[in-house]
Amino acid sequence: MGNKLYVGGLPYSVTEGRLQEIFAAHGTVESAKVISDKFTGQSRGFGFVEMSSGGEAQKAIEALNGTQLDGRTLVVNEAKPMASRDGGGGGRGGNRGGGRDRW
Repeated sequence: MGNKLYVGGLPYSVTEGRLQEIFAAHGTVESAKVISDKFTGQSRGFGFVEMSSGGEAQKAIEALNGTQLDGRTLVVNEAKPMASRDGGGGGRGGNRGGGRDRW
């Protein structure tokens, strides 16, 4: 298991410091990041926490997943690697010529 965790269902008022406090009860927190909207700066309700080991990460998942924080239910699980975003958009694929290749 990796040591980076996804944390969803965060109240919008939670700061990175508060997020770190919550997880520090279950091991050493390397970093805590609340994701915010790039235009408004408001929290998007999720973040990431990096624990110092996979064992501590697993302990935090077991202790915090499904618990309540300020009336919201936390979702805590192993973070998935970020998907590549270099595709550049939809485009029109392949040879769509009007059937020229049939003859």
